Amino acid sequence: MRLSDFDYELPESLIASRPPEERRDSRLLVVDGDRLTDSQFAVLPEWLRAGDLLVLNDTRVVKARLRGRKATGGKIEVLIERLLEPERALAHVRASKSPSAGVRLEFEDDVFATVLGREGNLFLLEFSADASQIMASQGEVPLPPYIDRRAEEFDEQRYQTVYASEPGAVAAPTAGLHFDEPMLAELESRGVGHCFVTLHVGAGTFQTLKHENVNDNSLHSERIVVSDETARQVREARASGGRVVAVGTTSVRSLESASRNGEIDAFQGESDLFIRPGYRFRSVDALITNFHLPRSSLLMLVSALAGRERMLHAYQHAVSCRYRFFSYGDAMLIIPDGGSS
Repeated sequence: MRLSDFDYELPESLIASRPPEERRDSRLLVVDGDRLTDSQFAVLPEWLRAGDLLVLNDTRVVKARLRGRKATGGKIEVLIERLLEPERALAHVRASKSPSAGVRLEFEDDVFATVLGREGNLFLLEFSADASQIMASQGEVPLPPYIDRRAEEFDEQRYQTVYASEPGAVAAPTAGLHFDEPMLAELESRGVGHCFVTLHVGAGTFQTLKHENVNDNSLHSERIVVSDETARQVREARASGGRVVAVGTTSVRSLESASRNGEIDAFQGESDLFIRPGYRFRSVDALITNFHLPRSSLLMLVSALAGRERMLHAYQHAVSCRYRFFSYGDAMLIIPDGGSS
């Protein structure tokens, strides 16, 4: 299995740089077995049925991007990946020259951070004050690299799900951006339940795979929490004939990481689970997702669920019909075995 097997041509004009006016205004491409249907996200409830269970990722995006200078004057950009202690963090640092241990990074209001060293491709930083407070006062919403603009005020609300509650992500679980409160209420009234997992999405989600042989690649590790209650709801939904519909690939990774022993159970810890064709799903029956980058692990994940040729055909259809791609783009509902009605 080669990386080039998961490539497709995408016109730059189809990359969405801004969200639609309303969350539910996105289009929805339904992959129902071998059938493709052009639909609208606003009518998602019609594609689901009583007894189905949506699994949502309740992580909350933090304002993790900081801009400053080295003490020597060069501009730097810091993207905090993970807080380790109140004043210590692992971060990506963009600079004209990679900073070495001991270099001081300066921000507004006399705030600074000292580079302590490196852990892989991340820098270990020690801040002069509580890093979470610095992010709250000076940070920007960390828009993905393919959105070619600075974050604006509206991004603080729209690059966040309406149910986000657990701070810690540096990228949004974007499949959830299409939901609003009335949509969730309507689904509940139709007998479609929902529950939550937590996966704090890291910047590594945008990193390209380096090796042409897919099996030579590995994924970044992410922290996942699947509660006893969520595990129980998933088991009960499947036992009663309902479908577990993961909202986003992060929910898939969470559920499947908690199901490695067969049946899902509560889970809390790190996971580097790499789902690619040949993987046998244990807890996920269907998926709501956005469109993913070519040659990416996320395109491999959806191909594992529905089949590579089927997914590449769906992507070709989406390109020809000018769907909007990536974080602020349109959505897909993937029902791999068909049977939407």
